[in-house]
Amino acid sequence: MKRKDPKYKHTYAMLLDDSELDNFINQKVIEANHFANKVYINTGSKSALEFLNNLSISSTEVANIFPEIVFVDINMPMMDGFQFLENLKSKLPEKFDSLKLVILTSSVNPDDRIKASEISKSIVFLNKPLTKEMLDQL
Repeated sequence: MKRKDPKYKHTYAMLLDDSELDNFINQKVIEANHFANKVYINTGSKSALEFLNNLSISSTEVANIFPEIVFVDINMPMMDGFQFLENLKSKLPEKFDSLKLVILTSSVNPDDRIKASEISKSIVFLNKPLTKEMLDQL
């Protein structure tokens, strides 16, 4: 009997967090729950922007490998999650508008939710750790 491949909610997702442990755990949660077939992982905002820019150039109708959903941590060195989102919005506006953006953070500061909604009303704000229930809501 042939095993049936699981159905994924998304083909490509991206995690952006300076904590490799958080990225590892979140990747396992995403994979275990068949949320995304492939998970790109970045530990820095600048490299993530460069990565997404390169993907947007190389993604075609034949092979669209751009992530559909991006999970972003707020507190990161050099360029925080908000700066990443603002840069993404200005550098790749057409991709920004079609992406599902999720801030995944340990921050409990209510100002962070306000700041996120000022960048885009469609940004989802979640507190770590990522769970199956959270993924089910996305």
